[in-house]
Amino acid sequence: MKSEEQVRAEEPRARKSRRELRHEREREKRKRGVLEYAIIVVVAFVLVFGVIKPFVIEAFRVPSESMLPTLEVQDRFLANKFIYRFTEPERGDIVVFDAVQPNAEGEFDILVKRVVGLPGDVVQVQGGTLLVNGEPQSEPYLNTDVVPDVNTPYGPKKVPEGTFFALGDNRGNSLDSRFYGPVPMENLKGEAFLRFWPFGRAEVL
Repeated sequence: MKSEEQVRAEEPRARKSRRELRHEREREKRKRGVLEYAIIVVVAFVLVFGVIKPFVIEAFRVPSESMLPTLEVQDRFLANKFIYRFTEPERGDIVVFDAVQPNAEGEFDILVKRVVGLPGDVVQVQGGTLLVNGEPQSEPYLNTDVVPDVNTPYGPKKVPEGTFFALGDNRGNSLDSRFYGPVPMENLKGEAFLRFWPFGRAEVL
C-alpha cells in the first residue's frame, strides 16, 4: 500500500501527464485544421485556374459596379453551374447569365445580377422601390451610399414563362432587366455562392 508521501509525490506527475495529453490533443487538432485548409486551397486552385475543366463550378470576375456593395469590381467568385439543371432560380439568388443583347462589339457579355422576379410575378420599380405582385420588397443588400434610382421606372409588367427578372444591388448604377427586359432561363450559367478573392473578404454569398 502506498504511503501518503508517495501519493503526494505522484500527484504532480499525474497532473503533468494530463497537461501533456491535452497539449497533444490540441496539437493534433491544429494539424488537422492545417491539413483541411491546405486541401481546400488545393481544390480551389484546381477549380479556379482550370487545371481541370470546371463543369460543375466555375470562377467568374465582377466586371462592373452594378452589384455594389455585395460584389465589388474585380472581385472573383465561384458559381454553381449544375444547380439550375434541376431547379429554377429563386428570388434573392445571385446569378450569372449571358446578356440578352449584344454589346457594341456584337458580343454577349457575361453578367451577374440578383433575381427579383420569377415567371408569373408582376414586377414594378417606382420611385426607387421594387414591388413584386404589388408588395414593396425588403432589400437590405441594396447600396445605400447612393441616392436610389428614381428616374428609371418599370412596369408593372408580368414576367413571362421561361424567364426571370434581374436587377443589380447598386440600383442607381445598374444596366439590368429594367432596360433589356426579363432574361430567358436558357441564358443562365449558374448561381454565385462564394467570393474567394480578395482573400480578406472571402465569404459565402
